[in-house]
Amino acid sequence: MTNSRKQQILSLLESDPSDTFLRYGLAMELRKEESFAEARAEFEKLMHGTPPYVAAWFMCGQMLAEMGEIEDSRAVLRDGIEIARQQGDGHAAGEMGELLASLGSLGE
Repeated sequence: MTNSRKQQILSLLESDPSDTFLRYGLAMELRKEESFAEARAEFEKLMHGTPPYVAAWFMCGQMLAEMGEIEDSRAVLRDGIEIARQQGDGHAAGEMGELLASLGSLGE
């Protein structure tokens, strides 16, 4: 029997729970299986880690927008843009800015 990607990631995290790449992979797998609350919790661990994991801000904002949680998405993206700028990641800041702009007046 083949282990799922999620199970493999969880197994690897047992030996290194602080591995940000594995945590990000877990968050993405949880998102894919529509375990949104768990995915958000994993993204938030990455977002508030040291240093903050910029991609988590974008993916969390995107997931929230897809779920219709527009205000939460906007807040995550605004904060993520600032974090990306602080880290000198103009590309990520630009992508989050585009997503934020695309939300327009949704949810208002």
